[in-house]
Amino acid sequence: MDMEYIEKNLQNQDVTFEEAMELFKLKIPVLGKIADEIRRDRCGDLVTFVIDTNINYTNYCISRCKFCAFYAKKREDRYLLTLDEILQKIGDAVNAGATQILMQGGINPELGMGWYENLFSEIKSYFPEIQLHSLSPPEIDYLSRKEEITVEEVLKRLRKAGLDSLPGGGAEVLTERVRKIISPNKITAERWIEIMEKAHNTGMKTTATMMFGHVEEEDDIIEHLFRIRDLQKETAGFTAFIPWTFQPERTELHSIVRERVPPLRYLQILAISRIVLHNIRNIQASWLTQGFDIAKLALYFGANDFGGTMLEENVVRATGKFIKPARVEDIVRAVRSVNRKVAQRRTDYKIIKYY
Repeated sequence: MDMEYIEKNLQNQDVTFEEAMELFKLKIPVLGKIADEIRRDRCGDLVTFVIDTNINYTNYCISRCKFCAFYAKKREDRYLLTLDEILQKIGDAVNAGATQILMQGGINPELGMGWYENLFSEIKSYFPEIQLHSLSPPEIDYLSRKEEITVEEVLKRLRKAGLDSLPGGGAEVLTERVRKIISPNKITAERWIEIMEKAHNTGMKTTATMMFGHVEEEDDIIEHLFRIRDLQKETAGFTAFIPWTFQPERTELHSIVRERVPPLRYLQILAISRIVLHNIRNIQASWLTQGFDIAKLALYFGANDFGGTMLEENVVRATGKFIKPARVEDIVRAVRSVNRKVAQRRTDYKIIKYY
């Protein structure tokens, strides 16, 4: 059966739900070998990364998700970065070699289309070469409802202002059972897929994510992967898939989820993602939540991308997890230590520089 998983993936055939669930029963070394064989055939031995930063422009969010430690609980703790502050942060990142700017905040009811259009156009006027990989389906949905315009119109106007692509934020786990527990005020799984489909149909590329390690069951994980896989068959709009783990500290869920996901569980889900998602080439390791040692192991469990340098990041940091930005030389050294080639990429996975 091991070879059947490899053959199905390489022939772009869907595994069934039952076959996908059987993957959880395989021993970790066997699962890793299957995923690694697929990775080697699809991606070769080149590992990529992007120099980027994550600017969390506001912590005022009306979604108040139970898994989040970032949003302001009190009015006096709310903030909104000024245009000058954002431009300064981007300037610092560009000076450090960044080509991608990830901008994510909360569902801030004080912000409308005009604010984002002005922000993106100003950014592009100063930094025309930067890739704005920003916002997410929940933010796009909120702007659509707030301005009483279609999602397509929101995307069209933001693209005109300078938005290049959407990250996969807000996906968490794409089943309603899970979402009702961890993010009851956020958009539905169907709405997340719908907005990504509309983005793809406008010509905009996006990434897809999965945050696991809270209240999901194994069938929820497979349902999530199947939703991503099935949309990719229709649109081919996802450039990468990034599974990452819930950090429970300082969140409302900490009372029921006390421990972080063990490394072996992370590697298991990463490998299953590679095996199921036959139509998504790039699978990203999450050094941000796992650390460099496990991220290096992830390169043997299906990952071919090391993510970004994350010169700044505040959402995961809000859980109390210490995060040191990754230097380019740190990533290059880590990848070379497992005998893989390494290259810097853009958001669209075009190679900028080989090391």
